[in-house]
Amino acid sequence: MTPEEIKNEFIRVRGTWSDTWEGVLRLDPDFLLAYLNFSAVPWRNGVLDPKVKEFIYIAIDANATHMYLPGVRQHIQAALKLGVTPQEIMEVLELTATLGIHAMNIGVPVLVEVLEEKGLRTGPAPLTPAQEKIKDDFTRTRGYWHPFWDEILELDPDLFTAYTEFSSVPWRTGTLEPKLKELVYIAFDTAATHLYVRGLKLHIENAIGHGATAREILEVMEIASVLGIHAVTAAAPILLEEMELSDGGGQAG
Repeated sequence: MTPEEIKNEFIRVRGTWSDTWEGVLRLDPDFLLAYLNFSAVPWRNGVLDPKVKEFIYIAIDANATHMYLPGVRQHIQAALKLGVTPQEIMEVLELTATLGIHAMNIGVPVLVEVLEEKGLRTGPAPLTPAQEKIKDDFTRTRGYWHPFWDEILELDPDLFTAYTEFSSVPWRTGTLEPKLKELVYIAFDTAATHLYVRGLKLHIENAIGHGATAREILEVMEIASVLGIHAVTAAAPILLEEMELSDGGGQAG
């Protein structure tokens, strides 16, 4: 296929194009075609609505461990063209913003382990009535509870109260269905830039509880699997710029 044919096929299959692909197309069109075939699996064989696919791309590109802003822009543009509302996109971003709490989910158990090893803690303290109320509020709003929240709630109830309010905004005021919210969490937990296994398992369980199928969850993972292409889309323009400055700059094409 010629570069122009590859570009047209990309637009036909993926429904979108951005300037980030131009450098890849110029430097190695065969590689771009191979990427298209890889990334197109959930588009050719998938079950998720195209709007949902764009939500997943936005969540993966916008999360704090990746922040690939050209991709965020591309997929926001694609989502808007599909009829998604700005409020729905904002809801996806709000869900994605909860990733930071994993510093506590991972760090607090390690802190507790060290405290116990040094004899500074003998075991969990009973929750106070105020802490029990916080736990009830979280469970009612978010629809679940997991034991890894217990130690955070015990050691720092003020932080957990604030996080409950922060993370619950899209659940209280948003319009996306619970299953889709859980798919967004799965997307950034399974992404190579994060790989938060405990959260991934939890949100897979929650998604299935909300009616998600194995095929839908696999499709989210397939979309997350193409994240590595950003090594090329981010660096190819730099390569082209440097080629322009060197004696061999005229060889690309």
